[in-house]
Amino acid sequence: MKIVTTKQMHQLEAHSQALGVSPAILMKNAGYGIAKSVLKEIGDVKDLQITVLVGPGNNGGDGLIAAECFHSWKARVTIYLCGKPTQVHNDVINAYQTPLIIKNISDSKNIADFIHTLKTSDLVIDSILGTGKSRPITGILKDILEALAEAKNSRTDMYIVAIDLPTGINADTGKTDPVSISADLTLALGNPKIGMYEFPAAHKTGKIDVVDIGIPIEAETGSNVELITPSHVLNYLPGRPLFAHKGSFGKVLVVAGSSEYIGAAYLASSAAARTGAGVVTLAIPQSLQMSIAAQSMESTYIPLPEISPGVVSPSAAEIILKNIPNYDSLLIGCGMGQNDSTREMLKILLYSKGVMPPTIIDADGLNFLSTTQSPQWWERIPGELIVTPHLGEMSRLSGIGINEIQKNRLSCAVGSAKKWNKITVLKGAYTIVASPNGNSMLSPFVNPGLATGGTGDVLAGTIAGFLAQGVGLENGAAIGVYIHGAAGEIVKKTLGDTGMLASDLLLALPRAIKNLKSL
Repeated sequence: MKIVTTKQMHQLEAHSQALGVSPAILMKNAGYGIAKSVLKEIGDVKDLQITVLVGPGNNGGDGLIAAECFHSWKARVTIYLCGKPTQVHNDVINAYQTPLIIKNISDSKNIADFIHTLKTSDLVIDSILGTGKSRPITGILKDILEALAEAKNSRTDMYIVAIDLPTGINADTGKTDPVSISADLTLALGNPKIGMYEFPAAHKTGKIDVVDIGIPIEAETGSNVELITPSHVLNYLPGRPLFAHKGSFGKVLVVAGSSEYIGAAYLASSAAARTGAGVVTLAIPQSLQMSIAAQSMESTYIPLPEISPGVVSPSAAEIILKNIPNYDSLLIGCGMGQNDSTREMLKILLYSKGVMPPTIIDADGLNFLSTTQSPQWWERIPGELIVTPHLGEMSRLSGIGINEIQKNRLSCAVGSAKKWNKITVLKGAYTIVASPNGNSMLSPFVNPGLATGGTGDVLAGTIAGFLAQGVGLENGAAIGVYIHGAAGEIVKKTLGDTGMLASDLLLALPRAIKNLKSL
């Protein structure tokens, strides 16, 4: 599903009209879709007090139609026009002829009534501006949003649904007005907007769902940014033939681990196995093999020579290179540490001229690339490659400050992928998969429970597992990101997002795949 700018959304609507779908039909579909999405999210609305804030444009018209639906479902609906009535309002109101309670907040004299209504409101629908914010919010609209924020702070049970975007958010940049509200649910109309996934807007949108408003599939967006959806993942998810054998599902080689980070090797190799790889081999410092084997009995092993317990010798690179032709994907770096000997081994391994299978470089492999030993590393590493940095690693690799990256995550990821000519997975809330051709895909998941040590190792292993099964680099990264995020949601539903451990994801990975196949 394409993620669009405001301009691209307007183009979609214009293309729709040219294809015979009028703005009135789109608005009708939007209003009904909003109401149905709310019903799906919170259940029966009968007898709920629903307050609908209606702006002057099409966003307000969408809210009015949704309000009519809520009224027909026996909710107690109060509509507040946030400004003087417009032709959009009149057209919708005249079309439905439903005896709705409609009030106008045109100045501060009427704000007291609104504040009083909020005290008993179960649900508030924000259909004021949507993507229409173009200037700072002042005057009566500022008063309305401040009153709503105060009511929400005092009544955490009040549920706020934003239509297209919470009022006060820039749909293209993600910048937020000081009085922009925080929604529990944002319903993107037609297509999600790019600003939803940028910060600080991402803090304000709550859960994001997309409402189909009937835009024909023939309508072109011109967008090169996509949301990773279940249907996309299903299209590329590897099959499981009944008469398959372990060789059918590929072989993964994981080069990982050190005396300080034994668990990283276990998590990465186990994740590759849990995502369906037929054989997973762990190349690990030889003194650590027995402790890992006690946990991971299914893996095979390549014990690597050491210069001291848990620290690989540079000569380990030759052993790994000798074995690489036997594998379908390669993961390098999880928990290897930053010992000088380890870096020398990585230098020999990564800068060899041998043919590599599809490869992921993560964690300490990325730390090596960001050192003075690795100038122009992207020109020196052959073959198909995915790099999977978190914010700190991305900062070291790119030379861009963490705060600057966080403000411009998408452009930073895409720019780096182009510069390096490598698939770049920028981890974090709404993880980004950026390709050298300028295309990018965003994860639909944001889960604070995943902000804990080891979850990145699980993600790297997950991607490696799919690559071994023959999924290409770009889609392998996207599928891995999606399944990893879906596994996090499974754990979150069971345990919550506090105290989630990376190892909790391992059993959730095959469950996430099973859930996807059942759709």
